[in-house]
Amino acid sequence: MLNSLNHFSVSTLDLQKVLAAALEKGAGYADIFFEHTFHNYLALRDGAVNQASSDIDYGVGIRVVAGDQTGYAYTEQVTLEEMLKAARTAACIASQNKTTAPVDLTARVFPNRYSVQHPWEQVEIGEKMPFLQRLNDRVFALDKRVTKVRAALTDSTSYILFCNSEGVLCTDYRPMTVLNVTCIMEQNGKIENGSASLAQRKGFEFLTDDLLEQLSQEVVRKTAIMFEAEKPKGGEMPVVMAAGGSGILLHEAIGHAFEADFNRKNTSIFSDKLGQQICNEHINVVDDGTIAFNRGAVNVDDEGVEGQKTYIVKNGVLTSYLHDRISAQHYGVAPTGNGRRQSFRYAPMPRMRVTYMESGNMQESDIIASVKKGVYVDNFTNGQVQIGAGDFTFFVKTGYLIENGRLTRPIKDINIIGNGPQALADITMVGNNCKIDDGAWTCGKDGQSAPVSQGLPTVLVKSLTVGGEN
Repeated sequence: MLNSLNHFSVSTLDLQKVLAAALEKGAGYADIFFEHTFHNYLALRDGAVNQASSDIDYGVGIRVVAGDQTGYAYTEQVTLEEMLKAARTAACIASQNKTTAPVDLTARVFPNRYSVQHPWEQVEIGEKMPFLQRLNDRVFALDKRVTKVRAALTDSTSYILFCNSEGVLCTDYRPMTVLNVTCIMEQNGKIENGSASLAQRKGFEFLTDDLLEQLSQEVVRKTAIMFEAEKPKGGEMPVVMAAGGSGILLHEAIGHAFEADFNRKNTSIFSDKLGQQICNEHINVVDDGTIAFNRGAVNVDDEGVEGQKTYIVKNGVLTSYLHDRISAQHYGVAPTGNGRRQSFRYAPMPRMRVTYMESGNMQESDIIASVKKGVYVDNFTNGQVQIGAGDFTFFVKTGYLIENGRLTRPIKDINIIGNGPQALADITMVGNNCKIDDGAWTCGKDGQSAPVSQGLPTVLVKSLTVGGEN
């Protein structure tokens, strides 16, 4: 803990003074969030590594909560004078001067879910470049139709120091690595492209030959199938969601509606459903911050709450929302470790981490065999949802037709349209093959971005609208 205080050149006494200033107008709660992030980017274009950039973000954000009001201020100058100014600015939401007792800060240490073997701060750019070059060469070697490869490696390291008026004092060291590749192929004058990405909270040890092979095979497979795929006829039909990235259904169509701020404000369709049966009794939906090295994992959230595994839906019953400290106080429950922010410039809010459905008891082959006519979807690119109504649209890059219980022709470029709560209720079969997708998923909410992950076993939704050819 002493090293972390030294990292930001602050003392425990400084923190106590800033907290006192934040509370001096009568607020009930205050916290301080320090961040120092190193970010590096390296890209390959036209067969050579030819683009690089780096930046550093450094500062502190101070939040003050008085009743239902939140004041927030930040500064990039981490001096006692500037922090006191920010604290008093944030404190202006409170209206009554009163004396508060000094905060007694107690250091807390949390389990480390992403220990680093080789920190990125110790890696020179010349050590990274050969990996991108080998990735490029391997993709070209896998298929003679490849005409171009684009690849990028992003790494970041964040030092976090947090304290609050409840006496919590904690730190976190957060690595993040993203490797993505895009492949362009040409066949008989037709051009197609596909992309693949992998992301984890690891250091330089993330880059291995096995990872290179996995990503190369995936991007070539995703691109090659596009030459065979056709856009199917649209309509209402059963949809089989493949294990893994299809978890975007949970994240977008359902997960956001479980975030407690939307429910506290009665804008979520689930605002009055807590404790009620909302889907099949065999369905369990989890939001988990404890998966080792996962992109969405957190040792501690951005409010000093330990990362944890939260059952949102248990045996088909809505058992919990995803809480930050403010919503937890409103509902009279403990926070779930979902208070997250993009950086020190933003106040935290309830955000997902790794959202997935637990495995059921069905074989994927039996789920597909149960469908006479429908689609199997396995490659999503994006989606959007209306939180209040729960209506969603997803764009599916590729999948397959299901005809008489068999996967037949590959399909591409379709939309899946439906209503989140209804789609959840319409899941009639759940596979025994839950898979967490390790792609570079990023969630946007109220102008903030956060790294997340998602997962799903193979599931059958008995009816969704498929947007295809007329």
